[in-house]
Amino acid sequence: MFSPEDETNHLTETLIFTLNVIVEASPDDRHRIAEAFLSAQTLAASIPIEAGSARPRIVACLEQFQMHKAAEEIEAAGWILCAIQERIAEMDLPEWEKMNAIAHKAA
Repeated sequence: MFSPEDETNHLTETLIFTLNVIVEASPDDRHRIAEAFLSAQTLAASIPIEAGSARPRIVACLEQFQMHKAAEEIEAAGWILCAIQERIAEMDLPEWEKMNAIAHKAA
């Protein structure tokens, strides 16, 4: 397992990468990312929190992310962004507030 600091660094790097994908995407691709993000949020909201952990929601989004990534589909960015937001929302990582602000802007 990652230490909280290592997990924060990894999530921050992934978030920055995802932001770059969004910024560099065409308007049509941004629309597809946004639709995927909304689908991810809908899926996540349908999965209950378990003992204060969003882990089942995160795993569900990561599974979809992996599927889209393997197919080289831009929609992967929407799924990973939702997974990141779900992890940040647990509010137990160092500097989660800063990551939350960045993730919110990306969404």
